[in-house]
Amino acid sequence: MASTPSATVPGTRSSNEALTPVPSAERAFDWRHHASLWFSLGVGLLVMQVGAYLVPALGPQQALLAIVGGSVIGAGLLAWVAKIGCDSGLASAGLMQAVYGTGFARLPIVLNIVQLLGWGAFELVVMRDATIAVGRQAGVMAAPAWAVAATVLWGALLALLVAGSMVRLVRRLVSRLALPLVILSLLWLTWQFAAMALAQGWSTIWSRPGAGGMGLLPALDLVIAMPVSWLPLVADYARHGRDGRAALRGTWLGYAVANTWCYALGVLVAITLPSQDLVTALLLAQGGVIALSLILVDEVDNAYGDCYSGAVSSHSLMPRWTVRRWGLAMVAACTVLALALPMHSLEPFLLMLSSIFVPLFGVIIGRLAGADTVARLARAKRAEAAPIAIWIAGIAAYHLCRLYAPSWGAALPSLALTFTLALATRPADGAAPSGRRRAGAGA
Repeated sequence: MASTPSATVPGTRSSNEALTPVPSAERAFDWRHHASLWFSLGVGLLVMQVGAYLVPALGPQQALLAIVGGSVIGAGLLAWVAKIGCDSGLASAGLMQAVYGTGFARLPIVLNIVQLLGWGAFELVVMRDATIAVGRQAGVMAAPAWAVAATVLWGALLALLVAGSMVRLVRRLVSRLALPLVILSLLWLTWQFAAMALAQGWSTIWSRPGAGGMGLLPALDLVIAMPVSWLPLVADYARHGRDGRAALRGTWLGYAVANTWCYALGVLVAITLPSQDLVTALLLAQGGVIALSLILVDEVDNAYGDCYSGAVSSHSLMPRWTVRRWGLAMVAACTVLALALPMHSLEPFLLMLSSIFVPLFGVIIGRLAGADTVARLARAKRAEAAPIAIWIAGIAAYHLCRLYAPSWGAALPSLALTFTLALATRPADGAAPSGRRRAGAGA
């Protein structure tokens, strides 16, 4: 692992945790913790729902090919950023400042906070709706007031988790308790829906042709969308790892397995028990209430991930507030948004925001892979012209592909373009960037 100093980066404030490398003595995660965390974060009702979108446009064989390929590629990108974060000990905000400049990086950091507020609220809505569905299946929660109560209760639980230690949460709650339970629930649901598929005739289902309307590359794009949505968050956790290669292996393995499993389960549910509502379909399986309840509990860590990373990013801009204090503010804001806004209609807006971060991290990977990130942060200017221009070009490429070449997908072309240009134009580690040097990345 590349050495990272325990002192603050020159020019940063000692209190700015996001822009200060985590000291080696304080790093607690090995590859199993990375794998447990990212398997848990990769499991979710939203992932299964998106998996269900692949059919009937694609046949099961094509869908499985897209799922496996997209999961391996997407989780690989996630793991690459995890290694960069672990090697440097910096949070995502630090990586952005090292590449885009200490002043300009405020823009993507703020956009990331906005995105995380939206996704955190969306997760609370998903948990609320699933809770109401489980309650109604059990004969309770029919009154409209239960929706408000469920949202507030999930928000309160989230606040309780955010108030504690993230490292302790991952090592004790996620790795030892939540992970075995969610694996058991996934195994049970897979067994139930596989049995339904066998009863309907597995060979007939497996050889069913797609109805058309989606090609393999757009499907691959859809599968990659989930892992790349975590790119702005992964370094916030990986920086607590002991070894960069372990962070890469654990993140890649954990997320690839979870993403593949949940997408495939979504396809299996859609084929065997077609329904407009995935939650309703899951409840119809034998033991579905128990299995769904366990997945629902695991869904909390997705909302936690959004709020914790939003807190780290906010702290990087205003370090006078601690990460914990910012975390509580994020939870409060997400809860209010979940209660006040029609979140399901905001999903296209949230996905549009995600399109900004695909090329953003294509540039970060191209610039920082194998580089001394801490040194680059120390000598970063206010704004780095070349990375900014490449990012803008990547955003344009993403949307142009969606408009004029939808059969190509959008994420992969945008990532390929930005990574290649960033790699080709990056300075050597020992070279100062063009123009006047500016030490410091403090808020």
